[in-house]
Amino acid sequence: MTNLALIASSTFSPNLWSDLRDMWQYSFMQHAFETGTVIALVAGIVGYFVVLRRLSFAAHALSHAGFAGAAGAVLIGINPLFGLLSFTSLGGLAMAALGKKAASRDVQIGNVLAFMLGLGVLFISLYKGYATEAYSLLFGEILGISTTNVFITIAAAILILLAVIVLYRRLLFTSLDEDVAEAKGISMLGMNIAFMLLVAVAVSVSVEVVGVLLIFALLVTPAAIAQQVTKNPRHGLIVSALVALIATWFGLFISYYAPYPVSFFIVSLVFATYLIVRLIKHLTAQ
Repeated sequence: MTNLALIASSTFSPNLWSDLRDMWQYSFMQHAFETGTVIALVAGIVGYFVVLRRLSFAAHALSHAGFAGAAGAVLIGINPLFGLLSFTSLGGLAMAALGKKAASRDVQIGNVLAFMLGLGVLFISLYKGYATEAYSLLFGEILGISTTNVFITIAAAILILLAVIVLYRRLLFTSLDEDVAEAKGISMLGMNIAFMLLVAVAVSVSVEVVGVLLIFALLVTPAAIAQQVTKNPRHGLIVSALVALIATWFGLFISYYAPYPVSFFIVSLVFATYLIVRLIKHLTAQ
C-alpha cells in the first residue's frame, strides 16, 4: 500500500497512546515527525529574526525563487533540491546586496522576485515532460521523505542553528537598530548577506514540510505570535520555535486521519493561534 492509502485506512480512536503507536509503526511517519521537528525549530528561530528585521517579504520571495531553481534543475536533469538551494542562495545574495537598508528593501526584493519568477516560467515552458518533482515542492512532500533526506535535513539544521548561535548578538543588534550598529563598526552588508544565506538554506530545507507556497507561514506566523506574547528576544525565540513545533506535530497527527495535505493543517493551526493571541491581547488591553 502507498503512504496515502495507509493514511486513508486509518481511523481515530479515543486512546491517544494507541493512535500514536499505530502511527509510528510506519517508517514514513517516523521520518515525517523527525524532519518536521527539526524544520519547525529552524523555521521558528530563523523566522523570529526574519520578522524582527522586517524581511517577511524576502522569505516569501526566496521560496518562489527556490521553485524557479527547482524547475531549472528538472530541465537539466538534476535533483530539484540542488536547484532550489542554488536559486534561494543567489536570490538571497542579490536581495542583501541591493537592499542594504530596510527603507528600500521591499522594492529591491520585488525586483529580484519578478526576475526569478520569470526564469521559473521559462524553465517550465522549456521542459517537455511533466515536472512532477518540481511541482511537488509547491505543497511539500513530508510523507515521502527518505532516510537520506532526514539526515541531510538534520545536518543542514545543525549548521543553521550553529550559525545563529555564533551570530546571535550581531544579528540582534543589527535587527533592532541598523544605524547604531553600523556606527559601531558592524558591516551591514556583511550581516545582511550572512542572514539572507541563512534564510535561503532554511527555506530550502523547509519546503519538504509545507512546500514553496506555504513556507512563508511557517517562517513568519510563529514569530509574529512570539512578538505578540513577549518583547524579550530570547523568550521570543523560544515561543516562536515552540509554536512552529507544536503546529507541525499536530498537523502531522491530524493529517494521518484526514485525506488532506499536511501543509494545510500546519498553516491553519499557526494562523488560528495567531488570531487567538491577537484577540486575547485586544481584550486584555481594554
